[in-house]
Amino acid sequence: MVVELLPAAIAGFLAQMVDGALGMGYGVTSASLLLATGMAPAVVAATVKFAQLGTTLASGASHWQAKNVEGRIVARLAVPGGIGALVGATVLSALSLDAAAPVMSALLLALGILVVLRFTTRRDRATTTAPGSPGGRLLIPLGLVGGLVDSTGGGGWGPVVTSTLLTSARTAPRTVIGSVAAAEFVVTVCASIGFLLGLGLGGVSLGLTLALMIGGVLAAPIAARLAGRLPAGMLGVLVGSLIITLNLGPTLTALAVAPPVRLAAQIVGALLCLLFLVVALRRHRASRTQPAVIAVEDRPRPLSAPAP
Repeated sequence: MVVELLPAAIAGFLAQMVDGALGMGYGVTSASLLLATGMAPAVVAATVKFAQLGTTLASGASHWQAKNVEGRIVARLAVPGGIGALVGATVLSALSLDAAAPVMSALLLALGILVVLRFTTRRDRATTTAPGSPGGRLLIPLGLVGGLVDSTGGGGWGPVVTSTLLTSARTAPRTVIGSVAAAEFVVTVCASIGFLLGLGLGGVSLGLTLALMIGGVLAAPIAARLAGRLPAGMLGVLVGSLIITLNLGPTLTALAVAPPVRLAAQIVGALLCLLFLVVALRRHRASRTQPAVIAVEDRPRPLSAPAP
């Protein structure tokens, strides 16, 4: 029994390490690892969502105490996000294994590509104190899509919602991250309800859920110590590359791609991931040298002695 639950515990441990260092990726990483073991997609997504009930609640409460949460952003994300998550969970539960597996692999593959591009092309943006927050024209459809992808793919709320707001909104990054984390608890609850309605209690493995949660709990203090110390760009590209590697093959197989073409596509994908990693490494080295130059240029000059 313990041996059967070990992969879920390892997946939870690795996913929490990623999430603690990047602020996103728990769901998409753990779902990719569990799906690679051959588990049914609906069971994978349900297991991840139930394990996240505790982690998202704790994360949202922590951001609220740190005053990183803006109520208007949370409300405009949580309501449509919850609706999307409920619909996605219900639809995934109703699909057969043959139909659900390629759908989930394709979604995870797309999210892996999104993560790689996010951490390769992002630019550091100064925080802003400008009044206002992202409007409903952006938040409502973004929350709906984020919730739908999150429940259908077993993860993706952070890569979809956080990445979009960080690159398009004028709100301070800490407020974006805190508000998205607070809204994620509502999304997780709605997705869990959808899986309960679709699978019933018998369709959810309590042992797998606990193993995934225990693995995350064990990794949490380690991830907290590593947060801010690891190069986020390089780690993000590595995690995205892992997700792409795990899901590219199953996606191409589901599309009935010929084995030689599938092998060539996987080789090209691996080379592209390596290229993005080199780009992230060069950017990391450049960012380490730039502050030192700024510090020298911005060093205050000594005041001249006052005239007698």
